[in-house]
Amino acid sequence: MENIKENGLKIFNAIFEQKKSIEIDDIEYPIKKFASGIKYVDLFGYRYIEQNRNKKSEWGKKAREGHKIMWIIKGRRYVAQILDGQYKDLKK
Repeated sequence: MENIKENGLKIFNAIFEQKKSIEIDDIEYPIKKFASGIKYVDLFGYRYIEQNRNKKSEWGKKAREGHKIMWIIKGRRYVAQILDGQYKDLKK
């Protein structure tokens, strides 16, 4: 079973520390960027993606206020959120 929480926290830290890549299980994964500048990592079928600060949502507003927010998505489903380093499982 993939360790979504552990990987998520590693990726979260790497993204917000402006790193270019993240090492997981001795493999280097690039931190990619969309044209919008939003950073993300694709890993084991999951996408770990930074909150877009420009969104009109409450999460966009929180990001603009300086909160660090990352989502973990599988397909179209939000699996988890990491907010300021706190992991929250959304699968329940």
